[in-house]
Amino acid sequence: MNHNFVLITSFTVIGAFFGLFGCDNGRNSELICKNNPELCSDLHKDSWCRVEKANLIRHRYALKQTSSPTGKQLYQQLVHLEDYSKCIELAAGVQHKLNTYRTRDREQAFAVSTQTLAELQEFTRTNNDVHLAFYRWMRFNDQAGFTIVENTYKQGNLVDNDIITQLAAYYVRVSPHDSKSLYLHLLSTSEPANVDPDWFLALASIYHQQQDSEKEYMLTRANLLMSENLADEEQVLAIINSDHKRALVLDRQAVELVSTVMSHKFANSHSETLLK
Repeated sequence: MNHNFVLITSFTVIGAFFGLFGCDNGRNSELICKNNPELCSDLHKDSWCRVEKANLIRHRYALKQTSSPTGKQLYQQLVHLEDYSKCIELAAGVQHKLNTYRTRDREQAFAVSTQTLAELQEFTRTNNDVHLAFYRWMRFNDQAGFTIVENTYKQGNLVDNDIITQLAAYYVRVSPHDSKSLYLHLLSTSEPANVDPDWFLALASIYHQQQDSEKEYMLTRANLLMSENLADEEQVLAIINSDHKRALVLDRQAVELVSTVMSHKFANSHSETLLK
C-alpha cells in the first residue's frame, strides 16, 4: 500500500500523482483542481455540496504535500470523505429532466466516494493511532479502538478535544468522576469559540446523579445563558425546590462561570474550584 492510495485510492489517474506539483497555496479549491486535476477527477462537476467538496479537495491537497500522513490527517480525510459522500448521495437523488448528465455525474461521484471511503477505512483498519482508533470506535463500535482511546487518556496523553468530548460523554454513566474531570479540562483549555453549551448540561447530569441540586441548577442555568435553549422556569427552579432566594445566588455563580469560561480564565478560577 503506497502513499498514492491514501490520497486518491480509486482514481483512474493515480500515476499522475507524483508527476504534478502545483504551486498554488491550497486555499482555492478551483485553483487546486486546475493545477492538480488528479485530486478532483472523481468528484462531481456542478455546484451541489460546495462546502463538502471544497473541504475534501483542500485536505487532499494538504495530504499531497505530506510524505507521511499522520493518523490525525488520515482521520480528517475519512471525515471529509464521509461528509462529501453523504451530501452527494442526497444530491444524486435530484433528477434533471433536461440536463440528465448532471444526475449521472452525481451518481457516479457517489459510487466512487463510497468505494474510496471503504478502501481508506480498510487501509487504516490496523493503524493504532488514537485518532483512527477513535474513528473505529465511533463508526463501528470497535472495542479495540475504544481501548486504545481509553488507555491514551489514562496515560495522560489524550489532547484532542473532539476525542475528549466523546470520551467524557461515554463516561457520564460508567465513570462520572472521569467524566467530570474531562469536562472541566475542556472548559479550562478550549477556545471560547469552541465551547459547547452541552458540556454544562452533561456536568449538570453528573451532579444530578450525585444529588447535588445546587450545582445541577447552576450548570443548567449556565447552559441556558450560553445557548438558545428554552426552558420552563418553573421546572428549572424545581431543581432547587423553587427556592428563589437561593436561585439568586446560584444565578450569579452561573453568570460568573460563563464569564470565566468565555474569557479563557476558567482554569484555577473560583468557578472551577466550586465544580471540583
